[in-house]
Amino acid sequence: MDNLITANIRQRPVRTIVSVAGIALGVCLVMLFTGLATGMSNDLQRRNSNLRGEIIFSRPGSVGITSSSMNLSTKYADLLKPIEGVEDAVPVALYFFQDNKGFGLDRVEGVDWDAFARMNNLRLVTGRAPRAVDEIVVDEEKARTRGLSVGSTMKLFGKREYRVTGIYAPESGARTKMSLSAMQDAMQAPDKCTYVLIKVRDPNQVSAVLKRINEQEPGNKVQLTSEVFASIEETIPALRVFLRTLVCLSAIVSALVVLLAMYTTITERTREIGILKALGASRGYIIGVIEKEALLIGVVGLVVGFVVSFGGGYIINRVSGLLFEYSWKWAITAAVIGLLGAAVGALYPAVRASNLDPVNALAYD
Repeated sequence: MDNLITANIRQRPVRTIVSVAGIALGVCLVMLFTGLATGMSNDLQRRNSNLRGEIIFSRPGSVGITSSSMNLSTKYADLLKPIEGVEDAVPVALYFFQDNKGFGLDRVEGVDWDAFARMNNLRLVTGRAPRAVDEIVVDEEKARTRGLSVGSTMKLFGKREYRVTGIYAPESGARTKMSLSAMQDAMQAPDKCTYVLIKVRDPNQVSAVLKRINEQEPGNKVQLTSEVFASIEETIPALRVFLRTLVCLSAIVSALVVLLAMYTTITERTREIGILKALGASRGYIIGVIEKEALLIGVVGLVVGFVVSFGGGYIINRVSGLLFEYSWKWAITAAVIGLLGAAVGALYPAVRASNLDPVNALAYD
């Protein structure tokens, strides 16, 4: 029977390629979208976990997932420092901009480098801190993916060109940073920032310090840093629904492609099936042959889908800087979708083939 299955696949290469492509497409949809969501979410969490300031002080609505505004006076940093339990307070300006290569949004922060670096344990690997209004520093990952080095230039805010003066580590917050005054100049927002990052003297007293800040500076928004920069999936609940919907659609696409391909091949092989039944082949045997053929196609489709997903993710990362992180959970899900889609898609054609009358099948032209 194994020879019969492989012979059927070899004799109809176009139909086989279409079926494999349909299953591979379903696998790619699952792997690429979930890999991108996981990669971006984990990257955001890793960078923000390196922020040593435990509290974010801002105005309501000033910080979002894809937008921000500079509506907070930098004078608040000086007002917050004397509060009991506060070790330091650093104003930060945050701006979202279209990536230079046109793939999604990126962020840039305006900070007083010395104060910000001291609070968050950042160090310059090479070069120096930004001073002029047209200077920036980037982290090592940004430098690697964009091919940047000290002296390179980079466009921000649509058209303004900035010169890289240093590369820092570890990654923390936005991958691109400039001086606070440069950001204020670019945004035409003198003496303004997006939020104040607060370092607490005793990490065990964060809740108490947060309460004191709320009492002494009412009307503002005071949050834990971990809450403000949560993961993408937690911040956008609809993303989980989207991923589940994508998985269902992938299963449907795989099943329909196999269904159409196997239904067509049953019509093409009507006489062959008639011969098998005339030789005594049972219904179970006929169904088994067709289902095994579909599962073999499904396995090939899985392999092609995984190869394309990993290769596509690598190429997209090199071209656009978007991060992909694949997990075993979604890989297994994609594999189940591919095999289940193949099996379910071939079920109706297999049952139909097993019910063919051998006399009519032999007479079929």
